[in-house]
Amino acid sequence: MASGDVDGAINTLEGSYVTQVRSVSRRNSSPTLLSASHFQDRLMDIAEQTGQTSVIIYVLARPEQLDLIAIAPTGERIYASVPDANREALMPVMKELRRNLTNPRQRNTTSYLASAQQLYQWLIAPLEPELQRVGADTLVFSMDEGLRTLPIAALHDGKQFLIEKYSLGLIPSINLTDTSYQPLRGSRVLAMGASQFRDQIPLPAVPIELSTIVRGSALVPDRPIEGIWPGKAFLNEAFTLENLKEQRNSSRYRIVHLATHAEFQAGKPENSYIQFWDRKLGLDRLRELGWNDYPVDLLVLSACRTAVGDGDSELGFAGFAVQAGVKSVLASLWYVSDEGTLGLMAEFYQKLQQAGIATKAEALRQAQLAMLRGELRVRNGELVEADGSVPLPPELADTNDRALSHPYYWSGFTMVGSPW
Repeated sequence: MASGDVDGAINTLEGSYVTQVRSVSRRNSSPTLLSASHFQDRLMDIAEQTGQTSVIIYVLARPEQLDLIAIAPTGERIYASVPDANREALMPVMKELRRNLTNPRQRNTTSYLASAQQLYQWLIAPLEPELQRVGADTLVFSMDEGLRTLPIAALHDGKQFLIEKYSLGLIPSINLTDTSYQPLRGSRVLAMGASQFRDQIPLPAVPIELSTIVRGSALVPDRPIEGIWPGKAFLNEAFTLENLKEQRNSSRYRIVHLATHAEFQAGKPENSYIQFWDRKLGLDRLRELGWNDYPVDLLVLSACRTAVGDGDSELGFAGFAVQAGVKSVLASLWYVSDEGTLGLMAEFYQKLQQAGIATKAEALRQAQLAMLRGELRVRNGELVEADGSVPLPPELADTNDRALSHPYYWSGFTMVGSPW
C-alpha cells in the first residue's frame, strides 16, 4: 500500500469513527477532518512537551485480513497487514482473553497467556520494529468495532506484558481527541462517591478510597488517612447531581473522581449510566453537567464496567470522553474487586503528581506495574504499598493475604480520550 493510500485510509477511518460517535452521542456538528500530517505535527509538539514519543495505531479487523496503520511524530505512515488475523479468527481469541482474565476460577493461573500472546503477535509484533525505530513510549489505539473493549495492557510477547513496554490509551478518533497538553500537578480534585446503594451491591472501600485521594477529607474518622491531593470529598447523601454541579460552579476542579457504579450497556445511550446517591444519570445526559464550562482534564470512574458484544456499548466506552465533554477518562472494562480498585486508584494518584511522570497514561502505567510486580498486596487486613499501608474496611479486613499481580486486577483500567 502506497503512502497516499494509507493517508486516504486514515481519512476514511476517521470520518467513519467521527460519524459513529456523533450518532451515539446525538451530536449534530462534526469537526473538520484533519490530515495525517497535522496529527504528526501535534505528536511532535507533545513529544517536545512531555519527553514521550507517542504513536497512533489504527486497528481495522476486516473479513479478509487485519490492517494496522501507525502514525509516528516523524516519517512515513507505517502499514502492516496480517492475513491470518481476519475478523473471523481474531474475535474468538479476543473474547477468550477477556473470559480467562475475568473468570474467578482462573485468578491464580496463567490461562490467559495463550490468547494474550496470540493477540500480541497479530496486533503488535508486525509494527514493533518500526515502533522501536521511532523510540515509541506511548501507543494510542483507535480500534475497530469488536475490539474497543480489548484489555490491550494484558497482551504478552512471551516475556513481558505490553504495559511493561509502553504507556497505553484508547481513542475513538484523533479528530475527537483534545491533543493539548498541560501538567496536572498542583490541581484540585473533586472526589465523590457512594458506599451504599438501594438496589446495587455496596462498595465498602469507597470512603477509604476518597480519603486516600483527597487530603484532609476525614470520611473515615476512626482511621486517620493521609490524603494525596488538595480538594474536597463527598460521600453517600452528599453525592448528588445537584451537589456535583454546585461544587463545580464554586471551584474549577481539573480532576473529578466518581467512586460509584457505572455501566455501559447495549442499546441506546440512555441505557448506560453513572449511579449517583439518589438517581442514575444516563450517558445521553452527561453533557448536561456542563463539563466544557470549566474544562475538566480528567474524569476518573472507579467501580465501573462496560458491556461486551454490542457495538453501541463499545463505542459508548471508547467515545466516553467525547460524550462526557472532558479531555480524558480513566475507567474500567470490568468490575474489579474493591481492594484491587482501591490499590490501583491510590497508586495512580501518587504517580500522577510524581516528578518525572509527565502524562496520565504514564501514571496509569506505573500504577499497573506496581500491581503487576507485587508492590501492592493485601496483608493482615491492610492494603500494603511501597510507601506504607491503607487499612481495609471491616467488610474486607478478613480478605485472604494475596498479591494483586494477576492482570484481572489491573489490565481492565483504561485511559480513554487524551492519554496526555
